[in-house]
Amino acid sequence: MNRTLLILAAAAAAAAVACGDARTAVQSGAAASAGFDPAAWRAPTESEIPNDSMGASIRRGLAIFLHSPDSLPAYASGRITCANCHLNSGQAVDAAPLTGSYARYPQYMTRTGAVVGLADRVNYCITRSLAGTRLPTDSREMQDILTFLAWLSRGVPHGMGTTLPGATGIPRIEKATHVDTAAGAAVYVAKCQSCHGADGEGNASISPAIPALWGPKSFSIGASMARPGKAADFIWHNMPWGLGRTLTQQEAHDVAAYMTSRPRPDSPGKERDWPFGGAPADAPYATAGRDAHQPPPLLRRANPGGALVPPPASVRRPTR
Repeated sequence: MNRTLLILAAAAAAAAVACGDARTAVQSGAAASAGFDPAAWRAPTESEIPNDSMGASIRRGLAIFLHSPDSLPAYASGRITCANCHLNSGQAVDAAPLTGSYARYPQYMTRTGAVVGLADRVNYCITRSLAGTRLPTDSREMQDILTFLAWLSRGVPHGMGTTLPGATGIPRIEKATHVDTAAGAAVYVAKCQSCHGADGEGNASISPAIPALWGPKSFSIGASMARPGKAADFIWHNMPWGLGRTLTQQEAHDVAAYMTSRPRPDSPGKERDWPFGGAPADAPYATAGRDAHQPPPLLRRANPGGALVPPPASVRRPTR
């Protein structure tokens, strides 16, 4: 073997060792996470999206996120987008940020009673929060959404996604001792109606689009926002638009109670949620061992079967 071949062989061996070390680090998570500082981490900016095929997929995923009904007319035909809840392109700390989400899945969901992957979690949002139809997990659109979420989580090691600010959910405000839907209706007229409309229908003609808060084009009863307590947390931190934390917390609870009491799309299969118990007290539909909390009138879905996201098969061996 001549000198050149010896050098190439040595380089190849070194690269193989390096790749092996990298695989070990990723698999264990220890080396990758040891130097990660969640306080210093920053989400990438849109100007950092590369100008190549990966960048095209990221941009398409972002477009779906920002303009869901326009981008997915066959799957998200309502008047609500992903960005209406996950504010600032999924980066707002007090609005369920998606930064680090790619590093948090697969994970166990108590609502599903199973370990789910990120594609299924996206479909839960589409079918419940957008009151839409399940997106094929092998579709180009789903791959673009996942690529966008991966880019939004750039540099966050797996296992460290929950360490980022906001990763554990919207901060809770003080629990209400009572709510008054009539007072909430008055708050809605004074502080919300000018944007969301007298009938909660929203406004899709402006940018960013204003979501429908009830009615057939709004989120379903199976969405987290249909829970009065969760809605109050979001409203107090983020609404009115640009004036978050200006309502009193009681006003947030009252207007959330009013909004969630209005008619909205059903969520087929909701009765199977939290199969092992542990449903939140304010879940507005009956689950295992508990009654519904102040259920609203329900509107029938046009495609009930398409609204179902089957839970993953159990990994437990069947008993004989």
